[in-house]
Amino acid sequence: MSRRTETETVERGGFRISVPDTWWEFDVRPESRDDSIRRMVSERIRARPEMAEHRDVLTSFLRKSARDAYDSGAVYCGCMAESFGGDTPITASVTVSLVGARTVEGTILPTDPAAIVSQLKERTAKREGDTWRKVSTVEIPEVGLAARTHGIEDIEIPGDGLKRSVRVVLMQTFIPVPDDEHGEGRVALVAGSSQVLDLADSFFDVFDAVTSTFRPA
Repeated sequence: MSRRTETETVERGGFRISVPDTWWEFDVRPESRDDSIRRMVSERIRARPEMAEHRDVLTSFLRKSARDAYDSGAVYCGCMAESFGGDTPITASVTVSLVGARTVEGTILPTDPAAIVSQLKERTAKREGDTWRKVSTVEIPEVGLAARTHGIEDIEIPGDGLKRSVRVVLMQTFIPVPDDEHGEGRVALVAGSSQVLDLADSFFDVFDAVTSTFRPA
């Protein structure tokens, strides 16, 4: 994951964030996302023919990412899908949601970073391969203090009435942003995830670098 890339800045209502310019972004709305993803995959493969053998894997990953992003209320979803000579692409995603502060489990939290940290729970792996989570605060340049969790976690996947989960590398950063039109406190939840557990440390660095570019608009 040492390939050097340029970055591009994405602006949405209420924030901007910079991501590598090789990442994918698309409309996550159910009525248009499949066509958007299909066109994007075809365009990328024309530019990089070596990715053609991974068309089905890429399409499936991007559709799932779009669906999950929409279901979580995300206003931005950026996806990485790169081939580094292996059998399958290395994939990851970063989403941004502007919400009342809450954890991935749905627990409502205050917007003050120290208070958020006090209500987040760390988890220690009892044996190799177990899930774990660390809780901390980080300084976002030009923004200030934010609460953060990072670790290896099991995330529940909705759908079909079945309770399923997937184990992922996950970093969540809760960044206070200006109140909404009703004067209610909000946070921007920047969440980075990947199912490539062997590259956890590298992805933590990537997610941290992307999150550090977040700025309220």
